[in-house]
Amino acid sequence: MAKRTPAQRRFYRAVGYPLEALGVALVYGFFSVLPMDMASGVGGWIARLVGPRLGYQKRAIASLKRAFPDYDDARLRQITADLWDNLGRVLAELPHLEKIIAERVEVLNEENIAAVKPEGTPCIFFSGHFANWELFALTAQKSGVPYVQVYRAANNHFVDAMLRKIRKLEDKDIIPKGPRGARGAIAALRSGRRLGMLVDQKMNDGIPVELFGRKAMTAPAVAELAIRYDCPAIPVRIIRKGGCHFQVQLVPPLEKPVDGDVPTMIRDINVLFEEWATERPGQWLGWLHRRWPED
Repeated sequence: MAKRTPAQRRFYRAVGYPLEALGVALVYGFFSVLPMDMASGVGGWIARLVGPRLGYQKRAIASLKRAFPDYDDARLRQITADLWDNLGRVLAELPHLEKIIAERVEVLNEENIAAVKPEGTPCIFFSGHFANWELFALTAQKSGVPYVQVYRAANNHFVDAMLRKIRKLEDKDIIPKGPRGARGAIAALRSGRRLGMLVDQKMNDGIPVELFGRKAMTAPAVAELAIRYDCPAIPVRIIRKGGCHFQVQLVPPLEKPVDGDVPTMIRDINVLFEEWATERPGQWLGWLHRRWPED
């Protein structure tokens, strides 16, 4: 596909962005008028119908074959069906996040965050794109440990404004990804604030660390910051227990290598994600990403 000229990009920002935002608003409005369980179910049904016909399906199958070479085609297709179902539900559940948090989320092992509940205690909460990852920040707020979120803004600023409103993100609650964000994360930890990160996506300038038997370019920030500022890095696992019901597991903080070796700690994080994705492969979005260099 040919690159757009500067004039075409300006035109698209002026015309295409508002149209995109209108489409997002209409979809959001449709799911918002449906009851919570119906919205989730309809979203899953639409994604199961459409997803396997998209090019991303081949990428997901290829990633799963490399991770689970013993799985037959029928099992791989079932995993991708579950994957599309989960993704469709995530999108359809956006208008209902507050109700889901209030009624459908079971939080386990809160004793693992007792040490970081007092204000002024820096820590890093991290997770990946498992189940409905949109519940990550809201669950932290409900548990009394709100954090500053490392956040990649949507390219379309109209859509981004809508998503920030849905996610209840104010400027003080977010740190943009990139060099400026790195400085913001350091400043937040130094001032005793908590950070939240989703760290399972490919980072081109990351560190190659094994994930499912292959080197994957992995973001080093959690390990670097936890080691440098001697603060706990606490994994948060979100599990879809069926339909619109969830369990959030607060895992004990990761052990930091005594020699301060960042790749070792990153590998520990990837091992954790491998375990979660192996147990419930249909709930991890990572199969759709270009997670490994050869993808």
